[in-house]
Amino acid sequence: MSQPITALVIMGVAGCGKSSVSQALCQLNGATPIEGDAFHPAANIAKMSAGIPLTDDDRAGWLDSLANELRLAVERGQRPVLTCSALKLRYRERLRSAVDGLGFVFLELTPEVAADRVAHRPGHFMPKTLIDSQFAALESPEAEALVLTLDAATHDIQQLANQARDWWHAHSLLATS
Repeated sequence: MSQPITALVIMGVAGCGKSSVSQALCQLNGATPIEGDAFHPAANIAKMSAGIPLTDDDRAGWLDSLANELRLAVERGQRPVLTCSALKLRYRERLRSAVDGLGFVFLELTPEVAADRVAHRPGHFMPKTLIDSQFAALESPEAEALVLTLDAATHDIQQLANQARDWWHAHSLLATS
């Protein structure tokens, strides 16, 4: 029997469309959005704004906050959708430890597409110069359980949200049948 997906993380490098896909998915699914960037402490934002990549230590408290927010949302009976880069396996494991049945939607794209998108994204603290560090840190989740990989370079936001919704729904149905 398949495990039900109780919550989702929309993950990937900067510029892959995490926030946009999450918003579209939440509108389709009646889910609760959790914007991971809103939980970064000021020191992390200042560091990234200056073009300095975050370290594992910088991300530790942020990931703990996100894990706690996911846990609380599930306890309240919500279906949360978290946006989080979740670049490394240990980051994803930290989030999984907070919520049983946590699914990940990996929005995959090339460094060139990510850099172009970030360069044209107004008002965000993440500069284009950090794209290479994100790809260097990325540990692909494709072989992990409850992961859907989608091509964020060739599909539009609505297509990605529809695919994520259908996958989440299928995992919910499989678990109850």
